[in-house]
Amino acid sequence: MALAGSLAACSSDGTSDGAVAPDGAYEDAFAPDQWRDVPTDPQEEYDDSPEQPFQDVTTSPLSTFASDVDTASYSNLRRQLRQGVEPEGVRIEELVNYFDYDYPAPEPDAEDPFTVTTQVADAPWAPGHQLAMIGVQATDVKPTTRGNNVVFLLDVSGSMDEPNKLPLLADSFALLVEQLDEDDTVSIVTYAGSDQVLADSVPGDRRGEIVDILRELRAGGSTGGARGLETAYELAAKNFVEGGNNRVILATDGDFNVGPSTPEQLTELIEEHARTGVYISVLGFGMGNLKDSTMEAIADHGNGNYAYIDTLDEARKVLVDEFDSTMFVVAQDLKVQVELNPATVSQYRLLGYDNRRLEDEEFADDTKDAGDVGAGHEVTAFYELVPAQGSGGDDGLDYQDVEPGSSGDFLTVHVRYKDPGATESTEVVFPAGADTYTTRPTSDFRFASAVVEFALAATGSQHAGDADPARARERAGAALGEDPYGLRAEFVTLVEEYLELTA
Repeated sequence: MALAGSLAACSSDGTSDGAVAPDGAYEDAFAPDQWRDVPTDPQEEYDDSPEQPFQDVTTSPLSTFASDVDTASYSNLRRQLRQGVEPEGVRIEELVNYFDYDYPAPEPDAEDPFTVTTQVADAPWAPGHQLAMIGVQATDVKPTTRGNNVVFLLDVSGSMDEPNKLPLLADSFALLVEQLDEDDTVSIVTYAGSDQVLADSVPGDRRGEIVDILRELRAGGSTGGARGLETAYELAAKNFVEGGNNRVILATDGDFNVGPSTPEQLTELIEEHARTGVYISVLGFGMGNLKDSTMEAIADHGNGNYAYIDTLDEARKVLVDEFDSTMFVVAQDLKVQVELNPATVSQYRLLGYDNRRLEDEEFADDTKDAGDVGAGHEVTAFYELVPAQGSGGDDGLDYQDVEPGSSGDFLTVHVRYKDPGATESTEVVFPAGADTYTTRPTSDFRFASAVVEFALAATGSQHAGDADPARARERAGAALGEDPYGLRAEFVTLVEEYLELTA
């Protein structure tokens, strides 16, 4: 269904006249150029997790982290650069994972629902160092054909009374509604000072009815998101589809100011629901008072993902093009543990995943929550490696009794995951041998490493070496590949904007 226009922007007195933009001029109304020179509001909040320093392989041979398929940091960075301000809240792994890579997919009848690919090449920003790129590719086979039970939890508080918030939210969800059919169930909960149920168990093929509700939304009042979460989970539980996809989709700027509102309070609230089989996706909107840290915490603790919607094109990417990977979990609580070989690596550093790192003993702890991976999703991680110079020790691990030079393995990737709904995990092991190293890395490696190099510079990393955004731009521009949606080309443009901004 073509979107015929949009909700009009709210007037200066805080009301909405309900008019429709002429000729469907929704996207033009929020052209990025109109955001330039808008200062970043100090009310925006971002997590400030410390980055990982280099680790000595002889004393810390294991590196453990939870998978992360969030992409909010990239689209938020895009919004900030187009405002003309230096980006905040840059998370390396989310920039890298925003893009698709050509990893081999598992066969439909494969025992495990993913493959693991590793490639090692020289680090462009650190002479003498190497980069290991680890890619996890999930199967695109959906785990269920049963219906979707989705609850739209929509923030309609006063802070959403901006053109790039509630109107964009309404049209974004209208795109999502087009992906549903008669086997699906939709409920809609709004919250401001109090919560309100606007739809309960509406069949997904009644699209006109659902879109009409979305287009009648109006913003005003304080933000009591905690009660809205409770109501949304209650509806999801009431309409629960055994073996289906049961999900709350929260859309907000994250500015909760009534009731429990800190990331810690809200995660305590949702953790008790996370084990019931109802997952949560979080969509962030707007600027000025964006509470990025709150929304990321909700998604992480609610067995879900977090995306930031800055344009209708981004909504289409997340809610249409990536519908299956957003909605259908194929591997739950996926954890990665990398064992480094002291025969070839003396020191290492995980790039990004700063708030997703786990203790080594948590890898085998099935009670420890980790990231969930959807159908067709990819998870990419980079390690910066310092080649070995000294001797190795003996710690009872695969490589610890190996003298330097007697083994060509770089590392071994251990992956633990649960089948959806299972309580016990399965471990799969993928060694990365000497043939993993190449002096001619793939275009995917070159492009992704350019994203990492740019992110190191943009975050002011203490371990950035001579990371150079201009060099990253050139390498990315030479590694665009097919780029059917122009996303890689857009990244090159964003780096150019960053260089102009910071000149």
